[in-house]
Amino acid sequence: MTLQPRCEDVETAEGVALTVTGVAQVKIMTERELLAVACEQFLGKNVQDVKNVVLQTLEGHLRSILGTLTVEQIYQDRDQFAKLVREVAAPDVGRMGIEILSFTIKDVYDKVEYLSSLGKTQTAVVQRDADIGVAEAERDAGIREAECKREMLDVKFMSDTKTADSKRAFEMQKAAFSQEINIKTAEAQLAYELQGAREQQKIRQEEMEIEVVQRKKQIDVEEKEIIRMDKELIATVKRPAEAEAHRMQQIAEGEK
Repeated sequence: MTLQPRCEDVETAEGVALTVTGVAQVKIMTERELLAVACEQFLGKNVQDVKNVVLQTLEGHLRSILGTLTVEQIYQDRDQFAKLVREVAAPDVGRMGIEILSFTIKDVYDKVEYLSSLGKTQTAVVQRDADIGVAEAERDAGIREAECKREMLDVKFMSDTKTADSKRAFEMQKAAFSQEINIKTAEAQLAYELQGAREQQKIRQEEMEIEVVQRKKQIDVEEKEIIRMDKELIATVKRPAEAEAHRMQQIAEGEK
């Protein structure tokens, strides 16, 4: 039997509401004792009734496990999430004579674009690392090229230098190449630092978007709490007070 358990707007350990859909393959166990258990559990029920019972059991465990995990754990390792649901649900359905053959996570999404913001942040981190790697490679290549030129010049002038003039020219040329190395090193280092700063700014922007989503969620929770407290105040204070005032009025009118 193929089942598709679905839990809508279930809060994770961080309070972010997710909707998760899974696909489960289950079957009635064929061993004599377990088959007898299944017959006892589902006596008088049709196939759809059996599916509904197992589906509700799977959805209950799916909802419970969602509340213990973070969005990152669910988003980054669906296989581990599905494995956990299967391991937790297997004993319960097993006591009904049902075996879970497989369980996979089909879809995960939310209504406040938290997952989208999370994905953007991870992409920005990967891009930053790649850009920094390119900047480092270009910097090192420029330095190596300049060093090779200087080494070649050293060899040439060491063999050709026999007079003071040639030695002086050699030293001047060597100084020029040393200056070139310093300039290229400084330029490459500056480019590397600028690239790192730009990528850090991009990541901070994505993090701020996530913080905005979380703040909206917090505000929503606080508004609901205010409404709940108002209702509680009406039920526990205002209405009893009105009832007592009405009772006292009735007594006063009766005494007239």
